[in-house]
Order: sequence, then C-alpha cells, then structure tokens
Amino acid sequence: MSNDPWTASLVEERLAEAAGVLKRLPEEKVQGYFSAWPDVVHNIHESFGWHDPVLRRPWPSPGSIDRMDEAMQWLQWLERDVAKICWFRAAGERWKKICGRVGLQRTAVHQRYLFGHCVIAWKLNGHRVPRNCSRRKVIEMVQSAKG
Repeated sequence: MSNDPWTASLVEERLAEAAGVLKRLPEEKVQGYFSAWPDVVHNIHESFGWHDPVLRRPWPSPGSIDRMDEAMQWLQWLERDVAKICWFRAAGERWKKICGRVGLQRTAVHQRYLFGHCVIAWKLNGHRVPRNCSRRKVIEMVQSAKG
C-alpha cells in the first residue's frame, strides 16, 4: 500500500470491491447430505441439454478476500444505519430502495453515505473523528484535507 492518504472515493471503491468479492464466494452447503435421485426434467429441451449455459465469474483470489475482510471491519466504526447505507450502496442497491429500507429521504441518506466514507477515510489516515461535530463538518474536514 502506498503512503497516499485515504479519500472517501478510495473507501467507496474498496467497499464496492468487497461487495463484489462477497457475491463471488461459493455458496455454503451442508456437508454429508445428498440425494441419489436424478434431477427432475421439466421439459424435453432440458433432457437434451438445450438450455442456456450458466456462466459464473471465477472465485476471488486470497488477496481480494483479505481486502474484503479488512473493508468489512471498517463498517464497525460507523453507526448502524450509516453502515447499512454504505453497504447497500456498495452492493449496488438503488437509492430509492435504500431510502425505503432505512426510512429516510434521499438527501439524508446521501449525506449519511458521504459521512460514512469520510469517517472511514479519516480514521484510516490516523485521525480521530471529533465527537461534537456535525456530519457536514466532518465531510468538509475530510474533503479539505485531501486537497
């Protein structure tokens, strides 16, 4: 890792990468249970293999899994609703759906989203987030520090 300071956009990219890695991990299966019966064929096209192939992305590398674990630990630094908003957006959710899930308007959700990334960037750069600062002030501090 270089000595460049963390920014909110770098944090956003890392969280998006973590969500992508989590989607590509193999699904967890219960060990020891299986069926000896053949799969049910619902129509004639399935019996001859005339169906669209299922393409899957390759499994993530060990390095990307380590970065995912690190990025997911960053979410513990945030308030619960802010962490949810940051994770939902990193996973590719639309703003309207996020607003419905957390019960806030779009501007409030977007401000919490920026605040979450700024808090993570601020802490990764070795600073303490002041307790008695507004969200807007923290966002301004982080954005002014990078420039």
